[in-house]
Formats: sequence, C-alpha cells, structure tokens
Amino acid sequence: MARTARRRQVGMVVSDVRDKTVTVRLEYQAEHSRYGKQIRRRTRIQVHDEKNEAKIGDRVQVMECRPISKTKTWRLEKILASSPQAATV
Repeated sequence: MARTARRRQVGMVVSDVRDKTVTVRLEYQAEHSRYGKQIRRRTRIQVHDEKNEAKIGDRVQVMECRPISKTKTWRLEKILASSPQAATV
C-alpha cells in the first residue's frame, strides 16, 4: 500500500535557540470572510532540525511527519537559501 503524500511548506527561520529545534514562520494569504479581500496571515511552527544546520533568516522547506514531541510535527527537509547575515559572520 502506497504512503500518502506528505505536506510540504516553505518558510523563514525565526528562532534557532533550542537544540535540534527551529521555529519557522509560514506566511499565506486568506480571503476575508465578509469583504473577500486577500489578507496576509502567518503562523509559527516548531520544526525538528537533527543536525542544527538552520540559522535565523534561512529560507527552509519543511515536511510534515509523525509527532516527535508535544509541539513538533514537522521535519526540516532542506535549506533553500541561507540568510545574508549568516554569510558575513
């Protein structure tokens, strides 16, 4: 039996303080229920980063996975672009 496709999202790392965990901000657009205008929304998710390779400002792709802890149900798949500040340090 084939496994179902896992959800993938692209977001920006906003915190890398914890060990093996980064906080990623996902941005999306939603339609206002009454006026129909497009509104920019954002949410923050906790992502498992096994090798501690993502840094603040990096653009990353994450993949949904089994629950790793109470708050972590996403896993770091790859870093799409490094932050400009990380390159100068």
